[in-house]
Amino acid sequence: MKIAVLGKRDAWYTTAIQEAFRARGIDVPCFPVTALTASAGMGSFMRSSGQSLDDFDHLLVRAIPSGSLEQVIYRMDALHCLENRGVRVINPAETIERGVDKYYTLTLAEDLGIQIPPTIITEKFEDAISAVDELGGDIIVKPLFGSEGKGMVRVTEREAAYRLFRSIEMGRYVFYLQKYIPHGNRDIRLFFLGGKVAAAMTRIGKDWKCNIANGAAGERLIPEKELNDIGIRAAEMLRADYAGIDILPGDDRRYYLIEVNTIPGWRGLQKATGYDAAGALADYVLKNK
Repeated sequence: MKIAVLGKRDAWYTTAIQEAFRARGIDVPCFPVTALTASAGMGSFMRSSGQSLDDFDHLLVRAIPSGSLEQVIYRMDALHCLENRGVRVINPAETIERGVDKYYTLTLAEDLGIQIPPTIITEKFEDAISAVDELGGDIIVKPLFGSEGKGMVRVTEREAAYRLFRSIEMGRYVFYLQKYIPHGNRDIRLFFLGGKVAAAMTRIGKDWKCNIANGAAGERLIPEKELNDIGIRAAEMLRADYAGIDILPGDDRRYYLIEVNTIPGWRGLQKATGYDAAGALADYVLKNK
């Protein structure tokens, strides 16, 4: 069986995956998704750094770096083409596309009856200003695409919103606004793999941001049935092989789905719980040939 990682060479997650497969007797090379070369009309092929990817049985996607619209679309098209040729991509291209788009993910969740924070998305400055009041005057401004809490800003004053929104407008970004949900500076990360929630932790933040990358501390959590059900439904609605599901436990005793990460990290989860996600992922791939 031929398996490869699409990601960044020598990155922590790449190394963890390679070591997990090596322990199971399989060497797994890593190829950068930014070095893809494809052909059409002359005998189709897909290469990265000169190596053919068409002959691999499984490709584990660990990074889709930011880039121009053309670059990102091309990279995703390449994953779709590989799938069309019989290569199993994990997570599937469609799953990654859906998961990276917070707005679309939330609409799917709402359609399933999963609780989400009140959210308004718009391209118009005037509608964004009006949304501040509609959402109660205490909002979180987020990038539509992003992870690890980067670019998130809490706004509680209309004047501050005005200045920030003008900057967003000048950058030609979309306004992605959510009502602030009091949550005791805590949130929950569920790690989904192979149809079940395999591990979970509570993240305790230094402030309202609860990302490990922002200094939050993780504590092992044994999720109750309601949390398990949310995690499974959220991951399965995106048809994910594995995913990181972020949930906000509101002070109102409700669970709010924040996002579903379809290229999830687990370094903080492993430290908090001892769960060997790389090993479990390797076993899952080898079991589901």
